Amino acid sequence: MSINLFDLTGKVALVTGGTHGLGQAMATGLGNAGAILVINGASSQEKLDAAVSAYKNLGITAHGYLFDVTNEESVKQNIALIEKEVGVIDILVNNAGIIKRIPLEDMEVADFEEVIKVDLISPFIVSKHVVKGMIARKQGKIINICSMMSELGRSTVGAYAAAKGGLKMLTKNMATEWAKHNIQVNGIGPGYFATTQTEPIRVDGHPFNEFILGRTPAARWGDPADLQGAAIFLSSKASDFVNGHILYVDGGILATIGKPSNEI
Repeated sequence: MSINLFDLTGKVALVTGGTHGLGQAMATGLGNAGAILVINGASSQEKLDAAVSAYKNLGITAHGYLFDVTNEESVKQNIALIEKEVGVIDILVNNAGIIKRIPLEDMEVADFEEVIKVDLISPFIVSKHVVKGMIARKQGKIINICSMMSELGRSTVGAYAAAKGGLKMLTKNMATEWAKHNIQVNGIGPGYFATTQTEPIRVDGHPFNEFILGRTPAARWGDPADLQGAAIFLSSKASDFVNGHILYVDGGILATIGKPSNEI
């Protein structure tokens, strides 16, 4: 009998920050592969409910929970509630994140700390409380959403790069500690994607648009759906011996130093 290595039917997948953007795209991929979605949001119940409705309109089973991923007590309570009301969590995608574009010399310590807290500490907090059930069952998948800034620096995003670089190493250490329990911990590093946030700079003639198109060997911005295959792979049996790996979905940016001005 053949086995579909990518089938997620019946698996419960918690996606933090799954109400919009790239998180919503990855969650949609998991849902279309059969997973039961649990979506976390923190901004408003209205936005969370709207996202859950959007998933259900696609025929995906989805549930929403409103809590702050940086608040350990709230995380602990909600993980217990999810496991009681929906089921044990088989897949965790630590996607919630923020960015503050401020030159380091002008950045307030409080702003730096907030980025670190959301982008680095919250994946530790959520993973800590989800993984205990995975350890007990001797199986589980954790995906941390890293970034090209896990590898590269860029002006004005020093706090974000510090957090995402730390998340890369946290991913490797989680894999090191939990692999013996048949838990795979990996990361996804998105490149530059066409989202509502990038829409104003994705116009012909905009300097940053021209920079990205010239810097990316694929010569295009990523479509959020381009992340779905990576999310499904790292959530499925197909990745049972993949651990501590960061899968960059970037159109080839990290593979090259870039094109010369007059390409030969």
